[in-house]
Amino acid sequence: MRFIDADISSLLIRGLTHQLDGDRCTLRWRWPEDITAVYIERSMAGEEPMPDTKRPDMSRLKLYTRNEYKAANGYHDRIDGVGRVIYTIYASTETEDGPALIRQHDGQNRKEFSTGKAKVWFSIRQKSGLFQKYKSVQIKVTTEIPIPKEALCYVKKEGSYPANKDDGTMYPFVTDFEAGRNVLPVIEVGKNDYVRLFFTDGKRYGQVYELVPE
Repeated sequence: MRFIDADISSLLIRGLTHQLDGDRCTLRWRWPEDITAVYIERSMAGEEPMPDTKRPDMSRLKLYTRNEYKAANGYHDRIDGVGRVIYTIYASTETEDGPALIRQHDGQNRKEFSTGKAKVWFSIRQKSGLFQKYKSVQIKVTTEIPIPKEALCYVKKEGSYPANKDDGTMYPFVTDFEAGRNVLPVIEVGKNDYVRLFFTDGKRYGQVYELVPE
């Protein structure tokens, strides 16, 4: 199996919609006239969709035929958990070199939506001695789902707690956050420094996750 570019619009998936009912998701779309089967990819929060610049990873794809679609009046899937979900529908066609998946550049075969915000609980504990110049800071993050390290950062500010990620010196995290409790290595800061946790991009990640202080 390989990707090919569609040379005619009659091979493209159109009108992809989704409907949520609890943990049940229904997808519907307009089938190209000459397409009898598609492959469906689902990416959950923390995962990236499969790039269509390489050969497809068939382990990430589910075959779904036009007859199945008609019998079920759409494609039905159960979603466990919360966060961002991306579905991509690839039309399948036969070529002289064997079966291939249609690569669409218009994005109409892809649907992205959120099933709710995943909670991210965090605590920041500080400890210092009476006559020490530095204090130790321990950050703990507990999350419902895996979170990429790029989503969060901590900010250090002298004299008071930072108000946002730009109000002080921003530091990235070096490892991803696993679902559950993540206890980060202790860091040392100045005795008059204060640390807070923020999204690196509030507009992007704030739609998927909710920061909750413990």
